[in-house]
Order: sequence, then structure tokens, then C-alpha cells
Amino acid sequence: MSAPEHGDLRRLADLLRRYNVLGDAIAGVIGRPAERGHVGEYIAAHIFDITLERSARKRARDGRFMAGALAGRTVNVKWYGKQEGVLDLHARGAPDYYLALTGPAGSAVSSRGATRPWVIQSVYLFDARRLLEDLRARGVKIRTGSSVRQAVWTAAEVYPEPRNTTLVLTREQRDLLVLFGPARATNGPDADEGDLDS
Repeated sequence: MSAPEHGDLRRLADLLRRYNVLGDAIAGVIGRPAERGHVGEYIAAHIFDITLERSARKRARDGRFMAGALAGRTVNVKWYGKQEGVLDLHARGAPDYYLALTGPAGSAVSSRGATRPWVIQSVYLFDARRLLEDLRARGVKIRTGSSVRQAVWTAAEVYPEPRNTTLVLTREQRDLLVLFGPARATNGPDADEGDLDS
């Protein structure tokens, strides 16, 4: 291994030490390991008034909506770094709804050179029964990474465009989601604050 490669390895080790410190801090806030699924469930619970299951081991559902038109309905929360047209589904014991938080639109291609930022740019609400019926009618396998037509994603969008009116967001909910959007460029003195590359 050449010297430059050792330099990259040392830099990676340093970044991972710093990443683990952030992970510990996140775990202290959410009460579970700092994994995208757990963090997404925590965010969704607070913004969409969802009571989470006590155990994270329930595969088909993460919790229940507690208020509004969806009160009492079960939900499975997903958080994807990109919206690539795929959804992790359950063939049996499906929840009433799938709530998908996603980063920017992308395509399911090689991950080489790509990133999956922890941001929320869009939110989608899928009626699980109708979605599964549509997929089965088209011969799509119900599994982790099921391919869902773009038209179905578009119709399910509740944020930023309110196309699915089953879940109408309040101004406060929309403002809270903005907190998790992409960082805005700034030229101020704090532009590099928190940058792991510094």
C-alpha cells in the first residue's frame, strides 16, 4: 500500500472517530442507535404525531397515528437517502400505511461515487392495501426493494407538494420538515461550522 493510501486510511479513521461521537449524541436524543431507520422513525413520530411501538422488532409496523383522519391507523416509516422508486414492503401483516421520507430523486444504479445524505426533501404516504393490490396486479414481487411506478409516488406525495390529501400537513409540520432539508449555502462566517472535512 502506498503512502497516499495510508494517508486516506488515517483520514478515514479520524472521520469515523468523529462520526461515532456524533452517533453517540444522536443516540442520546432518540434513545436508539443512530441508524437511518431509527432516526427516521423518531422524526416522523414527532412531526406526524405517531406513537412508536415499544419494540423495534415489529417488522410490518412501527407505530400508530394518534390524531386527525388517520388516528389509530398503523404505519411503517421509511427514510431513504434518495427517492429511487423502490419501497421496502411486507407481503403479510402489512400496516395500514407506509410513510416514506426521502432525500433527492435519483435512480437505483451503482453507488460508486454517490452519496446518500441524511436529508428530507419529500414525504409520501401510501395506502398499503391499495399499493399491494396495484403491485400484485402488475406482477411485481412484494419484498424489500419493490419497484413502485413513479406515478404512484407522485400521487402519494404529501410534502413539499400536497398531492395526497389523506394527510394534510399544518404549517408547523412543514416548517419542521424544512429543518431536515438540504443545507443552504451561506457566505457568512459560520459557513464551514460543523464541516467534517476541516
